[in-house]
Amino acid sequence: MANVHMLDPSGNDARRVELMQRIVQLRLEHRDLDTALERLSDRVDYDAIQLTRLKRRKLLLKDQITWLERELDPDVRA
Repeated sequence: MANVHMLDPSGNDARRVELMQRIVQLRLEHRDLDTALERLSDRVDYDAIQLTRLKRRKLLLKDQITWLERELDPDVRA
């Protein structure tokens, strides 16, 4: 018989799935910011303030991703 993973009725699996989905969303936004930063910095007349804000947002996303990864597996250094 195949080993079928059943969801934990305590809600732990649902929480894990929720965290993993959030990490995916944040990684997509992080990647999109890479593209935006690259396009903005390639322009001769780029807005330095906007560039700084996007970089700060990207760092914040990275911190959030790291925190969520630690929530998923606290025994592994993220």
